[in-house]
Amino acid sequence: MTQPVGTIGFIGTGHMGLPLARNLLRAGIALRVWNRTAEKCEELVQLGASRAASAAALFRGCDTVFVMLLNEAALDAVLARGTAGFAALLSGKTLVQLGTTSPDYSAALAGDVRAAGGAYVEAPVSGSRVPAEQGQLVCMLAGDEADMARIQPLLAPLCARVFRCGAVPGALRMKLAVNHFLIGLVTVLAETVHAARAAGVDLATLRQVLDAGPMASAVSRGKLEKLVRGDFSAQAAIRDVRTIAHLVSAQCAAAAAEAPLIGHCAALYRQAEAAGHGDCDMSAVIHAFAAAARDATP
Repeated sequence: MTQPVGTIGFIGTGHMGLPLARNLLRAGIALRVWNRTAEKCEELVQLGASRAASAAALFRGCDTVFVMLLNEAALDAVLARGTAGFAALLSGKTLVQLGTTSPDYSAALAGDVRAAGGAYVEAPVSGSRVPAEQGQLVCMLAGDEADMARIQPLLAPLCARVFRCGAVPGALRMKLAVNHFLIGLVTVLAETVHAARAAGVDLATLRQVLDAGPMASAVSRGKLEKLVRGDFSAQAAIRDVRTIAHLVSAQCAAAAAEAPLIGHCAALYRQAEAAGHGDCDMSAVIHAFAAAARDATP
């Protein structure tokens, strides 16, 4: 079975992975890191992490490995899934999957990890870059009870709250439900700003009114500021939100749940990405409304 938690491995030090790994280091946790783009590990090495020469080398030196990778294809490639090398990597190890995939994919991966003699814990997080930097994410955890109990203390430097969601893929189902609300909220906020601007509403005053009212939240305040200022530097990028919106839609369809709004949102994020805004913050979905308005003009 799996070994006790020792040196932690961390694979995927990109937009979200970097602040998570940084917070683990600042909490005094020994960390071994690897990223397909090696220079993205440099800051962590300067903070005291050791850099593995390869993903395989990282697994050899760690009992528990956190992964925060872009998508399912990246996970399969890094883990050598479908090859003899997969079992060699995962035997006796605990894989903690921080990213967002489809629940079906996660359940199948969990089965493969267990067949290889390892343990698997889902730990997707809710929150964007800023709460990640502040250690204020919300984590949803799924897996065997003993594995979750072993991993949960390691999440304390990353998360304000951790919620256990039962067996895999319970955490990812919960994550998609949470993102359903988030995506709808930000999309309607962008539509509101677009329509208000077209109607000649003063956006600075609109922002003050919304921020002061009962509908305001940390998300609405942050995204409204970006929309009014036209600051689309990424906290949660359009291309990532587009992917998650489609996962949410697929979860609704599989459950035969009528959910037309998230389907429309998914189309808008796809349009925004196609228009060249994929690396921008999700609030840049406002460009999809502007493009639709231009297309409708005779």
